[in-house]
Amino acid sequence: MIRAARNLARLVGIARTLARYDALEGLEALGVMPALTWSLRRLGRPRRDMAGKRLGERLAAAAQALGPSFIKLGQALSTRADLLGEECAGDLARLRDRLPPFPGSQARDIVARELGHEIDELFESFDEEPVAAASIAQVHFAVTSDGREVAVKVLRPDIEKAFTRDLELLFWLARLIERTQPKWHRLRPVAAVQVFADVVAVEMDLRLEGAAAAELAENFADDPGYRVPAVDWPRTARRVLTTERVHGIPIDRRDALIAAGHDLDAVLEIAARATFNQVFRDGFFHGDPHPGNVFVDADGRINVVDFGIMGRLDRDTRRYLAEMLLGFLTGDYARVAEVHFRAGYVPADKSVGAFTQACRSIGEPIMGLSAGEISVARLLAQLFQITETFGMATQPHLLLLQKVLMVSEGVGRGLNPDANMWQLARPLIEDWAAQTMGPEARVRAAAEAAINTAQRLPRLLARGERMLDHLAAGQAPNPGNPRRPAPGPWAWPLLIGAALLVALVVLAF
Repeated sequence: MIRAARNLARLVGIARTLARYDALEGLEALGVMPALTWSLRRLGRPRRDMAGKRLGERLAAAAQALGPSFIKLGQALSTRADLLGEECAGDLARLRDRLPPFPGSQARDIVARELGHEIDELFESFDEEPVAAASIAQVHFAVTSDGREVAVKVLRPDIEKAFTRDLELLFWLARLIERTQPKWHRLRPVAAVQVFADVVAVEMDLRLEGAAAAELAENFADDPGYRVPAVDWPRTARRVLTTERVHGIPIDRRDALIAAGHDLDAVLEIAARATFNQVFRDGFFHGDPHPGNVFVDADGRINVVDFGIMGRLDRDTRRYLAEMLLGFLTGDYARVAEVHFRAGYVPADKSVGAFTQACRSIGEPIMGLSAGEISVARLLAQLFQITETFGMATQPHLLLLQKVLMVSEGVGRGLNPDANMWQLARPLIEDWAAQTMGPEARVRAAAEAAINTAQRLPRLLARGERMLDHLAAGQAPNPGNPRRPAPGPWAWPLLIGAALLVALVVLAF
């Protein structure tokens, strides 16, 4: 009960902040209950400096005032132009790396404390002014004691406490929604918050980010066009990550790339191949490839930075994506529908024919378009929008992929408006699908399944023996967890407030 009271008080504070920054219009844009937003407007008068500002600017200011969790939420919503509009999404995109920094002296103290040495012992020079400041950390350029140029990422002071408080609130709201609102089960609010929590957990330990960078570098060791900066492990700890400094032009600076003599089509081809290899070949992809994290060096190679958000896809999901994309690109909507049912994404009691018709309604409008007008990210977004009719549960890992594809496609169109990265990658997808879904691949998959079953057999037999022993002793073999009691009348007033944050988290993640 104390936790509920604490979370409810925090919820009221959030509502007052949104009202103060005149950002409640954002809830109306997302379709959150009009009666709720009308009531919240009475909680506080808007600040005078918010007058005349665009909705996205007001939302960004409110997110900064609310703290790092809401800054991350705003960053996620900045990729959902389909929900908020291009202008609003563009304003929220400024939350990525244009936040107020913390003092450089604090950064130096954190580095020295984490690495156990005085800063002058570790670095020949350390820039006081950060080159980028984000919601969780900021980056300083430095030169090591042995003369190497590096980038030093440092976590913000007390960032863990702020996220712990906000995640507790988000989980509480999500569980309350799932227990009392069955219609929300399909959207899986707890799973959506868990995705957010998992991302934050990795970003809170910069050693994990270093490991992600090392894994991505290993995957692309044989690709001369795609580079990942090396991690300086002796100068890396939980709150400090030191990597090789990247020199290059941000990939969205088209005029600067042309002036430097780069072939934009070649750059786009490298980007398309790298995206395909990450998603399909490796099942491990960069989860935040916005232009501030992607650079083109003097040799025309793509260099990426910031590995705090990474996505993973298992082999079955990759097969599903390959079949689905090929089905849409070739107009085989029956194949698209069949793979959804086979993957278990659409319940078996739904009509295959009706779902095929729904897929056709998405695919047909793109069949007559040029390659440059086709967006796989928007195709996925439309597919997710029709799933409510068919009871398809939200797939959080696919939502992250959709975000990545939307950002990557935007970068690609900036390089060449008439090209399409997926048309460039289509031969690679078809070859990969043939190799992984052909007869030989199916035989290998069956053999692997048989081996896995054989390896699990001793454990299954041991578990069965224990269950028989329990039964022989007159005990229940698996008493399980007692079911939690249904929520009492006190829960219903809280649902009005719960919609405020859970709706934002589900829509963003």
